Amino acid sequence: MKKNYARRYTNEFNIIRRCFQLFWIHTVAIPIFAIFYRYEVQGRENIPKDRKFIAAANHISYFDPFIVSAALKRPIAYMAKKELFEQNKFMTFMMDYLGAFAVNREKLEVSTLKTVKDIFKSKWYLGIFPQGGIRKNKTIEKINKGFAVIAKAAKWDILPVSITGCEKYNWVPFKGKLIVKIGKPISYELPEEQLIEVWGKEIAVMNGYKYVESTPDDNINEETNNFANT
Repeated sequence: MKKNYARRYTNEFNIIRRCFQLFWIHTVAIPIFAIFYRYEVQGRENIPKDRKFIAAANHISYFDPFIVSAALKRPIAYMAKKELFEQNKFMTFMMDYLGAFAVNREKLEVSTLKTVKDIFKSKWYLGIFPQGGIRKNKTIEKINKGFAVIAKAAKWDILPVSITGCEKYNWVPFKGKLIVKIGKPISYELPEEQLIEVWGKEIAVMNGYKYVESTPDDNINEETNNFANT
């Protein structure tokens, strides 16, 4: 029976996956950042110490989940497009044990939303890239509404995280500069459209990108709205 990677349970966000995530962050990701980039994190004082949150970052490279996790020093479960779980067995294994779960980018499914609820019950945090796919055009645009719906339903603030420097991969030692900026939490109590706008503008200010106001997102389906009301 084929495993449903969109549906993950609280007990799957355990010490085994946390250790696996830490291993890859500290033995692979951080050494790469240190060798090929001048790696800098700003704003760690903005990370809430007494409550959970949703880490929401712009998305410019395949390194981004490692970058965010290393900067925040928290166990983070990321939403990932379902196609990543369908490429090959190694990729599927990696995504699984790093704590990621599958998302249908065309339609948020009930199984995905149930997974989010189980993450809320665990000791992990939720990581989302609100723009969806990787964007290297230095523009904050086409922001998906789903992360705001989830934040309000869970009553978790949004922690904006800006990433710059990996728009192009650098393999020349110490030539690149990777900067992560962590902004102040954005209250989930804001109206959805305002929460989306504040996140987009905060990210644009931190990384110097252009901000383009998003149009209403037609991809939020009935299941998402039901989730917000439960």
